[in-house]
Amino acid sequence: MNRLGADLELYWQKEAEKLSWFKPWERVLDWREPNARWFVGGELNASHVCLDVHIANGLGHKTAILWHDETGAERQLTYQDLYDLVNRFAAAMKKNGIKKGDVVAIYMPLLPEAIAAMLAVARLGAIHCVIFSGFGFEALRDRIVDVKAKFVITADVGIRRGKKIQLKEILDHALATKNDIERVIVVKNGGDQCFMSQERDVYFDDFIADAPSFCAPEPVESSQPLFILHTSGSTGKPKGVVHGTGGYLTYVHSTIKYAFNINQDSVYWCTAGVGWITGHSYVVYGPLMHGATIVLYEGAHDFPSADIWWQIIERYKVTIFYTAPTALRFFMKYGDGNIARYNLRSLEILGSVGEPINHQVWQWYFDVIGGKRCPIIDTWWQTEMGGFMIAPHAGMDPKMLKPGSVMHPMPGIDADIVSSEGVSVASGTKGFLVIKKPWPGMLMGIWGDPDRYEKSYWSHFKGMFDSGDCAIKDVDGCFWILGRADEVIKISGHRIGTAEIETATLSHPAIAETAAIGVDDCLRGQTIVVFAVLRDGVSVDSSFKSEIIHRVHEALGRFVVVSDVFCIDKLPKTRSGKILRRVLKAMVQGMPLGDLTTMEDECVIEEILAVYKNFKKS
Repeated sequence: MNRLGADLELYWQKEAEKLSWFKPWERVLDWREPNARWFVGGELNASHVCLDVHIANGLGHKTAILWHDETGAERQLTYQDLYDLVNRFAAAMKKNGIKKGDVVAIYMPLLPEAIAAMLAVARLGAIHCVIFSGFGFEALRDRIVDVKAKFVITADVGIRRGKKIQLKEILDHALATKNDIERVIVVKNGGDQCFMSQERDVYFDDFIADAPSFCAPEPVESSQPLFILHTSGSTGKPKGVVHGTGGYLTYVHSTIKYAFNINQDSVYWCTAGVGWITGHSYVVYGPLMHGATIVLYEGAHDFPSADIWWQIIERYKVTIFYTAPTALRFFMKYGDGNIARYNLRSLEILGSVGEPINHQVWQWYFDVIGGKRCPIIDTWWQTEMGGFMIAPHAGMDPKMLKPGSVMHPMPGIDADIVSSEGVSVASGTKGFLVIKKPWPGMLMGIWGDPDRYEKSYWSHFKGMFDSGDCAIKDVDGCFWILGRADEVIKISGHRIGTAEIETATLSHPAIAETAAIGVDDCLRGQTIVVFAVLRDGVSVDSSFKSEIIHRVHEALGRFVVVSDVFCIDKLPKTRSGKILRRVLKAMVQGMPLGDLTTMEDECVIEEILAVYKNFKKS
């Protein structure tokens, strides 16, 4: 057994001691590369550390969840309300046969019941698998089959942009050829009647009607899986990332405190859904462990109006706001007028997640949303990592932050940038971002496929976790993320990240957001095609393309060849806000577009295709 190092083990031991454990651990780490077991022999329960500890400390009256949806409906749950709901739900599932180690799938919109479902499953020592509510029946079926779920928890409908999405109907289609699901529990969200199988299906209210008000939390060993979450790859079999209990909870509890200084007085809003890792770590487990108040908004970021987010911040006096750069770029498009009408003085800390944030967006976020007073905590991490890996800390003076940099690794994290041979590179040199030592939040493996775990993350660089991202480190040791290694564009032997190109194009005052892709070129290997969304009310003339090319050349060099620039109304994105560059590339190269089930709005593709075809005709 290799040891992590006495200093880091001691650090994580002290962080773990901040949680409530039923049984102490025998040793901090058992590291048998590439497999880690943290706090071996220790026992705890995720629901207990999120709820019971606060009830025992007299905080049952405190608001746990402030929920708001597109229709203007609101709900408020105290910690006592959430505790009661979770206990009754857990008791009902236990009565119906769910036990430690069973898998329960959750396919729901962002309702308080979705959070209660996660905590209720965890309370029984079972494993939850939350599936994004925007998935169609095939993606849903594949994930349910992969984890061999016994129960599925869903809602009759989800509501998005004023339209009802028939979740129960989609689930029925997914289960048409899978007859071994024992129970489907349906939360009434839209009030519509939906098909209910007499033997299998039950409405949530009926399911918990006679359940007792208390269900004892099941102690689980620290390495017992807490959840399975499938990564959102566009091709191939989805990977079911497995996270344990003790190490994961310790890591999330520690990192959200370090980065955001969250506490019981915080009104915290992370705009992610629970179907993604950000939702697991920093909508549910992180803030609840700290006794914070969580804001949930079930709806699109620009519906029913483009100022709905600022209304919510003002109404609930949000203190910590955590969102994605892609959403910020969208709001930049509409100018600052809408935002100026709202009082955002409650904000203390801003956060960024999901992709690199370029200098222009960072500065706008700092100036307009944060009023030039709130530090921006730009976080780098991935599903597999469980929590923040590189980020500033909450106490940093905003003047010390570098716009566009995620700054330094978190305490206890040994990150580096290496060449393709696995050798550390000099400052200013692009390379591959790796983690050299295990950390408590790391995935335990791929569900049902241990070989895939080792091949995917540990086979490229000996003894190092391969993140799949490219980055550089400046002379001060600050990290700058350049994007996915597989999104690197190769031009005449040079490797250029899409983030670098998009940052250069975003310096043009007419542009709100862009996506850059590489297309095959027989002479140079690849050239660049830029898709640009203009700011609201802005028009451009025939010189626009040459202006973009000039800015790219000025920033990156004349070898970077921009072959085309298209102006479009919207970029294709997932509901979590990630730009689907692969779809743009497939469209330009005449290839199949691939899986579109995670798209926010599939009509965007038709609009872009029309622009592209008209351009080619001209």
